[in-house]
Amino acid sequence: MAESIIIRVQSPDGVKRITATKRETAAAFLKKVAKEFGFQNNGFSVYINRNKTGEITASSTKSLSLLKIQHGDLLFLFPSSLAGPSSEMETSAPPGLKACGAPNVPFDEDYLNHLEPPVKHMSFHAYIRKLTGGADKGKFVALENISCKIKSGCEGHLPWPNGICTKCQPSAITLNRQKYRHVDNIMFENHTVADRFLDFWRKTGNQHFGYLYGRYTEHKDIPLGIRAEVAAIYEPPQIGTQNSLELLEDPKAEVVDEIAAKLGLRKVGWIFTDLVSEDTRKGTVRYSRNKDTYFLSSEECITAGDFQNKHPNICRLSPDGHFGSKFVTAVATGGPDNQVHFEGYQVSNQCMALVRDECLLPCKDAPELGYAKESSSEQYVPDVFYKDIDKFGNEITQLARPLPVEYLIIDITTTFPKDPVYTFSISQNPFPIENRDVLGETQDFHSLATYLSQNTSSVFLDTISDFHLLLFLVTNEVMPLQDSISLLLEAVRTRNEELAQTWKKSEQWATIEQLCSKCPCPPITRAQGTGHYSRALGVECLPHAETPNSNEWPLLFHPQAQSEYSFRVSTSTAPSGAPRTPPRLPCGPVSTAPS
Repeated sequence: MAESIIIRVQSPDGVKRITATKRETAAAFLKKVAKEFGFQNNGFSVYINRNKTGEITASSTKSLSLLKIQHGDLLFLFPSSLAGPSSEMETSAPPGLKACGAPNVPFDEDYLNHLEPPVKHMSFHAYIRKLTGGADKGKFVALENISCKIKSGCEGHLPWPNGICTKCQPSAITLNRQKYRHVDNIMFENHTVADRFLDFWRKTGNQHFGYLYGRYTEHKDIPLGIRAEVAAIYEPPQIGTQNSLELLEDPKAEVVDEIAAKLGLRKVGWIFTDLVSEDTRKGTVRYSRNKDTYFLSSEECITAGDFQNKHPNICRLSPDGHFGSKFVTAVATGGPDNQVHFEGYQVSNQCMALVRDECLLPCKDAPELGYAKESSSEQYVPDVFYKDIDKFGNEITQLARPLPVEYLIIDITTTFPKDPVYTFSISQNPFPIENRDVLGETQDFHSLATYLSQNTSSVFLDTISDFHLLLFLVTNEVMPLQDSISLLLEAVRTRNEELAQTWKKSEQWATIEQLCSKCPCPPITRAQGTGHYSRALGVECLPHAETPNSNEWPLLFHPQAQSEYSFRVSTSTAPSGAPRTPPRLPCGPVSTAPS
């Protein structure tokens, strides 16, 4: 009997071992390879070398011995883009990969680069597939979270700063551009969600902040991709100016999360504006965030990293049970066509670790630069490096003091659907958004009475399906319905009018109607000289202000409380004295930058 040999065959899906004999023909060997990998005979090519040289053809006369293939050799399999997959593979292929004939290569860079548009970041689940696709099926894979702190429990020396050893000392960090991303697309369900958020800036000229509530779904345009779908924006208490934002402590934060969960939603990210009016007659805004300036400032990267650390991604391959985050950052800013664009980002896992362990600071005079802290008697900070190209074209390693924040950023395409989706009803006279008292838009029973009088739909579910209205019903101080609104939330979540009508007959809603009947609806008037409508409550719409001095750069980021931040939106590209009157723009086009 001929002596058996084992040939290793490496594919984009991993390495498999094929048992053969030295006298076996190349054709017979390739049939075994096809069977092992699930390809048709013409669905792949096998090469002796990684650079696709020395192809092994299906010859019935040449043996493996004649081709000088020996026991333990490593061959390289490349799927053919021209051949269709076998029927066995068709059933297990992700939808975005069936057409290419290589359903198990969502992490192959050549494949991703040939998609339209090209994909420069593989999805996180594709990255997991890559790690677990070898012969051991990821048995020994462990996704370790980076730690910048000294390991505790080392008893061989005095504690820092009097002693440290290689066992407890954290490793130096070399920043790399992350090849994968946890979320591949941000999609607002409809233009109204974003348009109402932008309306605050249009009326005041001040920057604004909000939390994105929605759900994570499959993103079919990218292999094994994940999409963050935004159904509503919650606006917490804040102080906004033309170039800064300060988040205040929000006593209703936990309740909002609970209500969102009962509606089938969760907090998926945060959004802020960085808008400067350029020409009020044309309705254009300044294009300030680009490759020549920055996409996210160092302060914004630190804030994003802190948010991501508070919303970790559950992962079974991590010893800690979590790895990275799916929490996204969205920026409403001017695009290259001087219209409002929405840009999406995340920061890398390395950035999350630097922020979590308080090793990263912003630069006061340059928003595009961060700064890795130096060790002190209170804290040991590992060295942080990044690689750059010098003027001679050589790759050099630089100490990250300072560091370009582009090493920390992952961009995410942000879109609106061709066919809008509506988790909540859209009204021409919507219920006021929370925490907008500065505009004279208050949430109270006067505004509820006005809303109900203007929305007289016979379908109660359409009237009540407003995210901000539901929050008011739960959080108002006169008659909070937190303990008796579950049935209504279930009706909104499932779009069940019968359940909504059942809740409408409850004592709680009867009491709400009684309170509304005691509140005469205030007339709707136009604030003189502003062109904006407000209620006659003694509050006028704020006048537009002027642009701050162009030398004012972002201040250092300082967490003020567990849910409190203060940072400046970098609008320093505006010349001194430039007009800052914001136009009443429609929701502008969405960024079409390649993913």
